[in-house]
Amino acid sequence: MAHQYVPNSAPITSKEMLRAIGARDADSIFKDVLKEYLFRGKLNLPPSLTELELKKVVGAILDKNKTTEQVLSFLGAGCWPHVVPEVCNEINSRSEFLTAYTGDVYTDLGRFQALFEFQSLIGDLVSMDAVTYPSYDWATAAGDAIRMALNATGRREILMPRSMSPDRATVMQQYLGSGKVRFFDFDRRTGQADLGDLESKISNKTAAVYLENPTYLGFIEAEADEVGEMAHDSRALFIVGVEPLSLGVVKPPGEYGADIVCGEGQPLGLKQYFGGALLGFVACRDDVGLLNSTGARLITITDTIREGERGFTFALPERVMFAKRAESATFTGTTAVLWAITAAVYLSLLGPAGIRELSQTIMERSHYAAKALGEVPGIRAPVLDSPFFQEFTVNFGRRKVRDVHAALLRSGIQAGKDVSSEFAQLGNTALYCVTEVHTREDIDRLADTLRRALV
Repeated sequence: MAHQYVPNSAPITSKEMLRAIGARDADSIFKDVLKEYLFRGKLNLPPSLTELELKKVVGAILDKNKTTEQVLSFLGAGCWPHVVPEVCNEINSRSEFLTAYTGDVYTDLGRFQALFEFQSLIGDLVSMDAVTYPSYDWATAAGDAIRMALNATGRREILMPRSMSPDRATVMQQYLGSGKVRFFDFDRRTGQADLGDLESKISNKTAAVYLENPTYLGFIEAEADEVGEMAHDSRALFIVGVEPLSLGVVKPPGEYGADIVCGEGQPLGLKQYFGGALLGFVACRDDVGLLNSTGARLITITDTIREGERGFTFALPERVMFAKRAESATFTGTTAVLWAITAAVYLSLLGPAGIRELSQTIMERSHYAAKALGEVPGIRAPVLDSPFFQEFTVNFGRRKVRDVHAALLRSGIQAGKDVSSEFAQLGNTALYCVTEVHTREDIDRLADTLRRALV
């Protein structure tokens, strides 16, 4: 029997589709799925509803969610609250971008130019020569970056800091295949990379040293250039992961020796959507070995058959994801391309001066917040004694983070991320985020609510 909400569910249609793929019945398609993962019961679905009735049912479910417009949120840790200019939404919803999700240089001229501008703007921001096609998020971009290092050096070991995001580290490890990850430690007082531990672990097996700046815990690596020098002394590559808006106040990685840069483009004009929207990027020096080591597309500008005319096309197309398909070293999605165009709009709108002003605003407000929270009895903020950008660590002494945050939520405040399980050595600690969206009144409200909650 056909179902109004299930496509191709008419018996004659289903039968024809099964015949076309050579399947006996629908169950035979899932024969490789382990039995314990197959649902054998009956779904508790509502009866057949009209469109209006269904809309009310779904609406009631969705109303259980609360957005950051309804609660005051200090949660970051990879997806941060920022002001998104309306022009970003206006341009990325235009049909020539929104629907141009496939094709080649002969069909998508406007999209290719927009992506070339994205590459150019990111390259300027991180001080790198070449930028690849966008990827899903920072984790996949970092995975691409370390795989590039393996391919370019022929070595099989990557060194990464223990201060980085455990989730991102897990994704990166999956990219290594037969490669190996070794972690170097960080100073418990400052959070800074332990150069002595790094020096003891780096060797002629090391393909690259990966460093995040600012780090997952928010602080800025003051000795990032020395980490790069140590990597290069061992003939390894130096990879830096960045949050792009921080580069308005922090020196870009290309100026302190990075060979490859990766990061998260979500702060560049992308709204928060249940953990997204996310956008990964990878940039590198203009080195043939590095460029050949990435399977990602590269768009370049070149001459056409008409004298004086310029066009946009692929660089090194024979070794990219769309040529090798299943054998490709990397992958991306159409949404990531749309977000890259949005990021290009955002960066061109702000310009260098706007990025610098915004970064300074974020840094000033986050430091004001850390000072305000640090004055609350029972709280130590920041926990790590280092300069930071928009995120900082907050310790609650003997109070469990989840208990304190539950009290905040009852007052309409979404707190930062509880990192006490990820970094047990820091005790009952959370990671708080403050950006340009947080006013002085918002920060004071947070401090006052915490003061009452800790009594």
